[in-house]
Amino acid sequence: MADEITYEYKTMQAVRGVEGPVISKMRKDGWEPVGQTQGMLRTALDFRRPKKPLPRLPIGVAAGVLVLLAGVIGLGVALEDGGGKKDTSDKPAAAAASGQPSVSGQPSAIPAPDEAAAATAEVITPQNDPEFAALLKTPDSCDDVNRAFAAKHKGRTVAFDGSIVHMAHHGDAATRYDFLLGPGDEGPKTGTGPAFTYQDVNTQQLKLTGQDVPAGVRAGDRFRFVAEVGEFDAKSCLFFLKPVSTETR
Repeated sequence: MADEITYEYKTMQAVRGVEGPVISKMRKDGWEPVGQTQGMLRTALDFRRPKKPLPRLPIGVAAGVLVLLAGVIGLGVALEDGGGKKDTSDKPAAAAASGQPSVSGQPSAIPAPDEAAAATAEVITPQNDPEFAALLKTPDSCDDVNRAFAAKHKGRTVAFDGSIVHMAHHGDAATRYDFLLGPGDEGPKTGTGPAFTYQDVNTQQLKLTGQDVPAGVRAGDRFRFVAEVGEFDAKSCLFFLKPVSTETR
């Protein structure tokens, strides 16, 4: 009689309207979609896949493995008891006394102060960073390039021309919002690039600048976004940013 199939379950968060890439990625890993719950900004996707059966060893083979392990442990104890004396000398201290540098004492490469300051101050744009330019054109907001870029440049400042894809109240707050941003001018129709997001911010924190600054913002509005790189959440495929300035264009 065949064994009954047992499943493992997982729930993933995806930006509402772009659930497709998440579902495709999970299917490749053997997961089957079984349901979804839509929220204001994100959709919870439920998946399952069959658990891999554990290998079964015949009783005789299992007993033989236990005997072999016991023999190995006994041999290890005997060798430890009969081994030579351990070297208890303080090698780092001896090296220091002799004037020879130890491995842990080797100087690390430290950039000059001017170079470090220049690297920190430079704003990353599609024009001066090919990696960022490629990121803005990626067709999959769940792609690993998002995670790699966030890990490499966390805390740095990026600037790009984009638009508001979606916005919703943050929880029950009346004047605080979650924003979904995309590169380009397509607003809610944006289909490429990361799912950039500002979480729990008000319009003042957007720091609107430029000509004809609007009294409010809405989905579809186009801006020059300058923001600090945060983390990438692989479960929701959201790329977190912190607003620095938002220039009308």
